[in-house]
Amino acid sequence: MKTFSSLLLLSLMLFGQQSQAKIRLPALFSDNMVLQRDATVNIWGWGDPGEQVQVFASWNSTDTITTTATRQAQWKLQLKTPSGPGPYTITVKGYNTITLQNVLLGEVWIASGQSNMEWSASAGITNKEEAIANAKNANIRFFDVPRTSSQFPQDDLDAQWVESTPETMPSFSAIAYFFGKKLNSELNVPIGLIGSNWGGTPAEIWMPERLFTANDSLAKAATLLKEEQWGPSEPGRAYNGMIAPLTPYTIAGVIWYQGETNTSNAAYYEYTFSNLIKSWREAWDTDFPFYFAQIAPYDYGDNFSGVEVRDAQRRVLKVLNTGMVVLGDLGEDDNIHPKNKRAVGLRFANLALAKHYEKKILGESPLVDHVTQLKSNKVEVYFKNGKDLHKANKERANAIFELAGADKQFQPANKVKIKQGKIIVRSKVKDPKYIRYGWGNIAIPGIYNAADLPTSSFSVPVGN
Repeated sequence: MKTFSSLLLLSLMLFGQQSQAKIRLPALFSDNMVLQRDATVNIWGWGDPGEQVQVFASWNSTDTITTTATRQAQWKLQLKTPSGPGPYTITVKGYNTITLQNVLLGEVWIASGQSNMEWSASAGITNKEEAIANAKNANIRFFDVPRTSSQFPQDDLDAQWVESTPETMPSFSAIAYFFGKKLNSELNVPIGLIGSNWGGTPAEIWMPERLFTANDSLAKAATLLKEEQWGPSEPGRAYNGMIAPLTPYTIAGVIWYQGETNTSNAAYYEYTFSNLIKSWREAWDTDFPFYFAQIAPYDYGDNFSGVEVRDAQRRVLKVLNTGMVVLGDLGEDDNIHPKNKRAVGLRFANLALAKHYEKKILGESPLVDHVTQLKSNKVEVYFKNGKDLHKANKERANAIFELAGADKQFQPANKVKIKQGKIIVRSKVKDPKYIRYGWGNIAIPGIYNAADLPTSSFSVPVGN
């Protein structure tokens, strides 16, 4: 009887050891990862309730951080990172041990949106062969989130960090790659790029669904979306599957290229997109920089839906710590996916270098600031970022200024003069109340600043 009891006790002990849960990490934490430098970064995972978890980073040989898994089998802690760069190892130890190899410390950016951000070198870009051949750079890392639609927020996904090589770069966002390459060159630090994109998708699916149940304007915007074969149109579906698992991974900021699909509800886009930015910052609990592309000119089959989205994007700049790259000179009237992705990536990089990294460069396009009336038929337009404002002899440039009275019947300007960084516009309209520039889906700007960046289209009241 005593022998039987001993065997039973031994069996229970062995079963208990075998049933202990192994600590696990989300896919974001893997070999080749990039962590945000000079920061307090979040690290989290799963383990047995009550299991002690220890994290040790090789950049600090004396400091081990400890936490305990909750009764929900989850754990989370924070780790201070130095300036980098590495490579380092990170060891996570519980009942089992996980060691992450080849970890770098640098700048981590999310690149998100629809097809133009998703567009890769393999899909076809300008100078494709040269870009691919020169893509080997161990200090640029990719984490490519697979297209995932979910009704509920997810806590993990199926992806892995990889180094930039001629084999990995062709399937990753070309814009994000060129953005990261420029940052790596200028800052001389590793760059981690998290690509989370889905072609043909509206902004509404990239936002938490709960926002739509409590907001009539967002709900109305969602009802105007068309159901498409290539992806979801229901609010929250991409956010749940492709953004929620990324929080709260510590990042430097976001670059975003999306809006073409929202031409179906352009009147709501400013409000929708502003709320998207706010919701992401709430999820990360930080007001990181959010830089976005103003969609390029394209013939949508009507007169103004594209430029209405562009102007909505311009107005979103009222949201703090945002920036916009203007692509008015890079569009192709009959191709919604312009091939010159390098120029877009470089504009994003220069914007980030100027605004976030405080480099002394002009990284922003001329943006209308205010308009004053001079005489009965003449107005003066003032610009932000208008250094060395000039007309450029650009091929296909066709954007014009138009003025309108209280009746909003716009007439083209008959004289435009640039004078000391401002533009004087005259037309036949007496007592103009409104002015617009480049107001058409395929309007190509012909006015640039010292950085050779094109002026954004706009429509504003006179005296604004």
